[in-house]
Amino acid sequence: MSLKSFPAIAAVIPAAGVGQRMQADKPKQYLRLHGKTILEHSVKPVLAISAVQQLYLALSPNDPYFAATGLTAENIVRVDGGAERVHSVLNALLAIDAEKMPWVLVHDAARPLVRPQDIELLIQRCLEVGHGGILATPVRDTMKRGQSLINATVEREHLWHALTPQFFPTALLRANIQAALAAKVVITDEASAMEWANEPVLLVEGHSDNLKITRPADLQLAAFYLEQNQ
Repeated sequence: MSLKSFPAIAAVIPAAGVGQRMQADKPKQYLRLHGKTILEHSVKPVLAISAVQQLYLALSPNDPYFAATGLTAENIVRVDGGAERVHSVLNALLAIDAEKMPWVLVHDAARPLVRPQDIELLIQRCLEVGHGGILATPVRDTMKRGQSLINATVEREHLWHALTPQFFPTALLRANIQAALAAKVVITDEASAMEWANEPVLLVEGHSDNLKITRPADLQLAAFYLEQNQ
């Protein structure tokens, strides 16, 4: 399947969070990395996908930082973010015309290193099987369950790190998130809403350097990866 045969796609990036674990003076998506904000880096590979018709950024209604970014493309639409990530995603989904853009990519604002090739692979694989999926990487380390002491070793053979983007039919994702929230289900990512609704979710292996910047050390690592990939 070629890029030319992809249907029209919408993209959503929830970017209303404050990133408390970064211990910074601003939300982590606005910290700078190689001269640009993390958010700008995260947006770039998504907009590099020719099938993406519009990108919906869910931002805090009182966001004082966005205006200083270089994100001024006509196909970027700003919507209000919500109390949690899932509410921001839902607000964006409610703004999308699902008939015109029947599929949607959802990407984290703090994942600046995703490769366009991985996004294209995700789209292609999902369209081939006819249902949604996510980028992920297999767990390679020995996994332990516990708090201060180990309770058990967890079999890693079928464990994956969930990444983004995640890619699903627009109307179906919107309906399942609404239903899950109404049922007071905790939704940690789009896949969890689809899993709750017993929908199949494809695992598509991506690159492990598609890290999410959460703590100060992650910013240094992301800077290193960017240098290596230039």
